Amino acid sequence: MRALLQTLRLSYGQKLFLLASVPLVLAGAAIALLVAHHARMLAEREIQTLETQLLDTKMQELRNYVTQARNGFYFIYGGAAPDDETAKIKVAQILAAMIYGEDGSFFVYDYDGTNLVSPRRTDLIGRNWQDLTDSEGTPIVGPMIEIARQGSGYHSYLWPKPSTGEEARMVSFVMGFQDWQWAVGTGVFIDDVLATVAASRAEVEARVRRTFVYIGAITLCALLAVFLSGIAMNLRERRLADAKLKELTQRVFDAQEAERGRVARELHDGISQILVGVKYALDITRRRLAQQDPRAMDALDRGHSALTGAIQEVRRISRDLRPGVLDDLGLGPALKALTDDFHARTGIDTRFDTVVFRNRIDQESRIALYRIAQEALTNVERHSGATRVDIDLRSHRKGATLRVADNGCGLDPDRRAGHAGIGLRNMQERMDQLGGTLRILSSRSGTAIEAQIPLSHLLPPEESPQPKARA
Repeated sequence: MRALLQTLRLSYGQKLFLLASVPLVLAGAAIALLVAHHARMLAEREIQTLETQLLDTKMQELRNYVTQARNGFYFIYGGAAPDDETAKIKVAQILAAMIYGEDGSFFVYDYDGTNLVSPRRTDLIGRNWQDLTDSEGTPIVGPMIEIARQGSGYHSYLWPKPSTGEEARMVSFVMGFQDWQWAVGTGVFIDDVLATVAASRAEVEARVRRTFVYIGAITLCALLAVFLSGIAMNLRERRLADAKLKELTQRVFDAQEAERGRVARELHDGISQILVGVKYALDITRRRLAQQDPRAMDALDRGHSALTGAIQEVRRISRDLRPGVLDDLGLGPALKALTDDFHARTGIDTRFDTVVFRNRIDQESRIALYRIAQEALTNVERHSGATRVDIDLRSHRKGATLRVADNGCGLDPDRRAGHAGIGLRNMQERMDQLGGTLRILSSRSGTAIEAQIPLSHLLPPEESPQPKARA
C-alpha cells in the first residue's frame, strides 16, 4: 500500500483519505456479499420448503381424484371378470366423462401402451404410445405403466396444456387395475407452482439488490462523512500549522536577533576594547619614537600583546559560532574542546567521557548534539549554580545518546510544568527533526538532559567521513 501511494504521488490529504476510505469500502463490500449470501441461502431453503408443500398439496389432490373416480366405478370393476368387455366399456365411458376444470381429465392405458381413454386428446385413443417422450426426452407412457404394475405412484413430464396449447410441466398420479391390466390416472399442471417459486426467487433477488443499494448508500454516507471530517481536520491542522509556523518564524527571528546581540556585545566589549587599547599603544609608541624615548618598545609590546588577545577572542567567537574541530575531527573532539573551554572560562569542574565513534554520526546529528551540549552548558552557567558537570556520549543498539548532567539546583517550577525557555524548545525541535527523543530529568539535586538519536543517523564504517587535516 505504501509503495502504491508513493507511485501515485498523492498529497498527504489524499493519502489520508484513501487510507480511511479503502478499508471502509472493502468492509462494506464484504458485508454486502456476506448478507446477500446468507439471504439467498435462507430464501432458497424457504422457497424449497414452499415448493415441496405446494407439490405435496397437488399430489394429494391427484390421489384424491383417482380414489374418488375408482370409488365411482368400483361397483362395476369389482364384480366383473377380467375379460368382461362390456364392463370395460362402461368404466371407460365413466372415466371419459370425468372432466374437471379447464385442463383436468382422466386417462387410461393398457399395459401394452395403448391409449383407451383421453377425453382432452381424442387423437391418442386406440394408438400405442409405449415409447412416447416429451420435448426434453423424458419417457411418458412407459414409466406410468411400470408405476401401475407396482400399484400406484407419481410421474412428472411435459405435456401440452389444453387451455393454452403450450407445453407445461405436469404431475400425474397413476393407479394400476391389475385384473384388467389398466393404468388409470389423472394429471395436474404445476406451472402455477413454478410461477410462484419463480416469483419468490425474483422477490429474493430484488431484496438482495435493495440490500446492496442500502449498504452502498450507507457506505457512501460514511465516505462523505470521512471526506468532510478530513477536510475539517485538514483546515484545522493548516490553521494550527500556520500558527506554529508563524510562532517558529518569530522565534527564529528572536534567536537571530539574540545571537546578533550577543556577537555585537562580544565584539564591542571584547574585541573593540582590545583594538582601542592597541590603537592607544601604537599612538604612544609613535610619539615616543618621535621623541626617541627608550620606553617606546614597552608600549609596542603592550600593543602586540593586546593584538594577540584580539586574535584569540576572534577565534573564540568563531569557534562558538561554528567550531572547525566538529567538521575536521568529529563530535567527540569537538565536545572535548567545548568542555575544556567551559571549564577554563567558568571554573566549574567539567568532565567528558565517550567511546570512539570514528565519525559514524552523520553531519546533521553531529551539529544537533553539539548545539544541545552547548545550550545545556550555557544553562548550567547561567541558572544552575552547579559545581560539577558530566557529559557522556555513547552509542548503543538503538543509536547514540548524549547526556549532560549537573549537580545544580534544578529547573524552576515553570520549566518543570512545561513552560520551557527558548533553549529547551530549540533542543526539542532539533531532536524532532532527527526523529530522536529528548528527556529532561530535574530535581533539587541537579538536572540531566538526555538526547537520543535513532540508529538511522549512524553511518556504516565504510561511509564514515575521514578527518580533515588542519593547517
